[in-house]
Amino acid sequence: MMKKMLLPLGLLALSLMACYSPEPFEAEYLEDSSNTNTSAEMGKIFSLNGGKQTCNPSASQDTVNYPASMLWLNFSGELKVNAPDSDFTLKKVIQHDRLTVSDTANNVKWYLMRDTAEGECQFQDPEWSTHPNFIVALRGYDVDGSKSCENLDYGIFAVRMSDKKKFWFSKKDIPEEATPHLFVGEPDSVSKKEEDDSTIKGFFGTNDVLLTYVDKNQNIVVEDYRASENGKPKTFKLKKPSNRKNWKIDSPLINPDYPVFVVYNMVENSTTWEAYIQYISENSEPIKIPRTKDMMSEPAQPHWYSDENLKDWASSTFAWASYVVWSEFPSGSQMLNKNDLTKSSVQNGSVGRTVMRKFWAPLSTNADIKANWGDDNIELAPVPMTGGITPDGKFLATGTNPAYLLKLP
Repeated sequence: MMKKMLLPLGLLALSLMACYSPEPFEAEYLEDSSNTNTSAEMGKIFSLNGGKQTCNPSASQDTVNYPASMLWLNFSGELKVNAPDSDFTLKKVIQHDRLTVSDTANNVKWYLMRDTAEGECQFQDPEWSTHPNFIVALRGYDVDGSKSCENLDYGIFAVRMSDKKKFWFSKKDIPEEATPHLFVGEPDSVSKKEEDDSTIKGFFGTNDVLLTYVDKNQNIVVEDYRASENGKPKTFKLKKPSNRKNWKIDSPLINPDYPVFVVYNMVENSTTWEAYIQYISENSEPIKIPRTKDMMSEPAQPHWYSDENLKDWASSTFAWASYVVWSEFPSGSQMLNKNDLTKSSVQNGSVGRTVMRKFWAPLSTNADIKANWGDDNIELAPVPMTGGITPDGKFLATGTNPAYLLKLP
């Protein structure tokens, strides 16, 4: 029997792919073998974490070290994965007490446990950065210093996957729904004697770093370390879409190849949302992603995807180009998955689908940049996959009840 998951009404609209809950509860889950995989015309789908609630899905951006994998947050209770060592516990798990990367065989390939000695209560909003070696997330702590972790505040940090060291962008005053994202460019040749891990260049190997997140007033904040002075980034906020001042912003994601745009959702409630693209500038206007006649809903959880062919195409047309990948859901549905996607009965678009469409803009940032959409929407899968796509275009990821990786044909 499936147990119902209850969320406070005030948090329901932004539950989405995150799992915000101030009170522990028994999460809804589906019983399965934890290694279920099904082949179909759409590709091969793999169930992760044995049907347990799996939050904040983020498709691997490292196709060398972590191919066919996904970053995610655990819920409380029990995990159904193959632990890499004794430190990765599977029973009596505390909600959001670790960041986990696991693959299609349910093997945990990388993880980071919360540091209770440093007062860390939980993680929130993890997202793979545009660079394969870095993840950005929130760390919650109790402002009263209580071990009960009831009165939480959050900070933003990046973790370097190669050695699990952290860099703090902010240690406090960050909302739980900040959904940060991080662009990191190619590393410079720098001596460790010249820079250390306390600096942007020392930690990331470059000053070509850009951070976005949502503040307490529901503004997208940009911290641009490429234009830093005395180690402090240029910081500004993006304009909100008109007539959407009371809607919430979710997951502003920076384009990995051309870090001049973000893509994000604006959410009114759990069944009403829109998606926007916006140039990263103080005076830029949001560009709504149009809903075409063939779409089931407004775009949900938009992500970027670019391949080598697009780069060649962009060079020949004096424009930069990417695909925007998003999910769609039937009218009245929430922006999350609660279906067994291994069943052929739902592999027909009846519970949603995943599509992409080409977006391009002039290369010159001085130009009047407007939305330009090439070709028609391309269906990637007849099921909704909200956690993005791997850079090689081979895998789509999704949470929540349960989570899956889909290997595209």
